[in-house]
Amino acid sequence: MNNFMDRDFLLDTECARHLFHKYAHKMPICDYHCHLSPKEIFENKQPEDISQLWLSGDHYKWRAMRSAGVEEKYCTGDASGEEKFVKFGEALQYCIGNPLYHWAHIELQRYFGINTPLNAKTARDIYARANEAIANGDFRPQSLIMRSNVKVVCTTDDPIDSLEYHEKLKSVEEFDCRVLPSFRPDKALNIHLGGFGEYIDELGKAAGIEIKSYKDVISALLNRCEHFDRVGCRVSDQAFDYVPFATADDEEIEAVFQRAMNGESISQAEGDAYRTAVLLALGRKYHELGWAMEIHIGAMRNNSTRMFNSLGPDTGFDSVGDCEIAYTLSRFLDALDVENKLPKTILFNLNDKDNTVLATMLGNFQGSDAEGKIQFGPAWWFLDTMDGMTSQMKSLGNLGVLGKFIGMETDSRSFTSYGRHEYFRRIMCRLIGRWVEDGWYAYDEEILGEIIEGICFNNAMKYFEF
Repeated sequence: MNNFMDRDFLLDTECARHLFHKYAHKMPICDYHCHLSPKEIFENKQPEDISQLWLSGDHYKWRAMRSAGVEEKYCTGDASGEEKFVKFGEALQYCIGNPLYHWAHIELQRYFGINTPLNAKTARDIYARANEAIANGDFRPQSLIMRSNVKVVCTTDDPIDSLEYHEKLKSVEEFDCRVLPSFRPDKALNIHLGGFGEYIDELGKAAGIEIKSYKDVISALLNRCEHFDRVGCRVSDQAFDYVPFATADDEEIEAVFQRAMNGESISQAEGDAYRTAVLLALGRKYHELGWAMEIHIGAMRNNSTRMFNSLGPDTGFDSVGDCEIAYTLSRFLDALDVENKLPKTILFNLNDKDNTVLATMLGNFQGSDAEGKIQFGPAWWFLDTMDGMTSQMKSLGNLGVLGKFIGMETDSRSFTSYGRHEYFRRIMCRLIGRWVEDGWYAYDEEILGEIIEGICFNNAMKYFEF
């Protein structure tokens, strides 16, 4: 029996152990997609306790707690920090096979020096020990980021954001990490959702443009792209259940836009025509600016109306969708590629049925203007598991060029979630190590070391031009 999550956790071959300890473990982190708050990073406040650090805003943990029968007051309610942590510990002992179990223990080990398994029997003691570490140590956001050896953080930001905290962070001394914005125009694209008209008014104010037409929306978004670029943005991010692609003439799109601004309902086809026109304009702008375009595909959000009305979005009631994605994604990418205006693009899927779709889609639109121009994004959200990450890398290895993969991002709101990078790196070294041990890939340490270091950090830094 192996020891519980010891130095060689997941590293089941000599080659895997060598690759991880000599190459992967030492590499810095480029977190090119996350949901950390730049305001919290700048204000740099010490957490009150481990519950505030771990459980506040973490829908992964809330979802597991609910599934274990924990009452909502211990997730998002007014229970005390100790009560919430104990309930989390009680739930965690039943999460056998869930990466949350591994993430929690990696974080306890790396940030708190606690090697005791967290469960119902140990939760109160671990809560006290962790809080003692916080009281006697530095757990401020900037310190945690630097302790984690993170060199770049790309937050997720709305086009109307002022980016004032990104600007302020540039002048913070002794903080060796670049915190850059990412452009997330979803609210301007989601013409079918409530509040669209009010948001467009806010977008116009931010851009200094009176928006009267859908082309004014495009002008406002391009204006905000310029602002983001001046602050250091290198990444855009769009999230869809499927990538829309529907063509229509300007008059048809304008009529749809005016109806939406008047609060009228919009059909799926009408919404897709508007979103396609705006997305194509944005794609051309991203290409001009040299940005990478992230496309997250496949989330079915806010499934529980009751809980959405109670708690709002991003509280643990989303799941995996099963839309068909291949055709419209291909047509969208091709519409930009035919103009030589396709930006660097990262395709993320949330349903593993689409692994082969995306791994083969990459090869259709690669270009000499960037190595690995079209990327298969790392296993994301519900696929951020041992099986999900292994399957994604196997699909990319089978059908693409794994050695040019830009690797892991956290997609997280937690300042201790960088343990997920270690988890990914161990899984990657396990997979590659097995291929080498089985004689499937030649053992050349120089080449293998370059591949491992590239996937861990170097490829992303080069790809995004950080």
